[in-house]
Amino acid sequence: MASESSQSRGYVLGHDADELARLDRQAASIAAATRLLLQAAGLTRGMRVLDLGTGLGHVARMAGDIVGPAGTVVGLDRSADALAVARQRCQEAHEAHVSFIEGDVVSWRAAEPFDAVVGRLVLFHVEEPAAVVRHHLEHLTPGGLFLAIDFDLGGARSEPFVPLVYEALQWVERAFVAAGASPRIGGRLATILRQAGLRDVNTLGVQAYLQPDNPMAADLLGGVVRSLAPVMVQRGIATAEQVDVQTIEARIARELQRASAVMMPPTVVGAWGRKS
Repeated sequence: MASESSQSRGYVLGHDADELARLDRQAASIAAATRLLLQAAGLTRGMRVLDLGTGLGHVARMAGDIVGPAGTVVGLDRSADALAVARQRCQEAHEAHVSFIEGDVVSWRAAEPFDAVVGRLVLFHVEEPAAVVRHHLEHLTPGGLFLAIDFDLGGARSEPFVPLVYEALQWVERAFVAAGASPRIGGRLATILRQAGLRDVNTLGVQAYLQPDNPMAADLLGGVVRSLAPVMVQRGIATAEQVDVQTIEARIARELQRASAVMMPPTVVGAWGRKS
């Protein structure tokens, strides 16, 4: 429920060890949806790809697997700590065709064009998403692919209704908005890409359904509540006692199981188009 990126307005969740571990768990939870969207958009072997807001390199490495050793992937992020982890993981996996560079997605410029530019959970945090997309069209070859993947928090809920899940989701959404992020931007991705000048724009949302006994449900929601707790308390969204970061995951898990409720995390939305 949060970006790996650290661009523009600033990454409200930080990059300490706990947050990096949470990002790993989040990435694992949306890995299948991400691969589906990368392939649906047209990523293929041999392509040269730029991954915006790469963070720990999850999408860059997945793109590297799709394009193969004949292709190349460059991951861009401004968090040196996250990039150090990404580089080490690629070295250990012998993924020499995947590399990383430090820079801000809002202003960084490439020396050579790419066949595709992708960005997962990046536009979520930027102030002018269409302008960022338009900026990176300069980095595409004619007819090149641009793919944005982001969350739509509006699709998150439990079934049947669980008051604590609803309350926690409200806290999360209000905290992100207070910090200047756009937690429902997934629903607007296709419009943003069209505004930026892309043609042949398509969009697809992937929704997960986490069963009552799946610990991932409480882990994902509780983890992002824990990370956003300082913002929630500072902005008067919730009190420290209401959030209670030491017990939030356990309370969510207990209430989901008590209600035998399915948890729907935010919808993973992809939108893609081609440079004219």
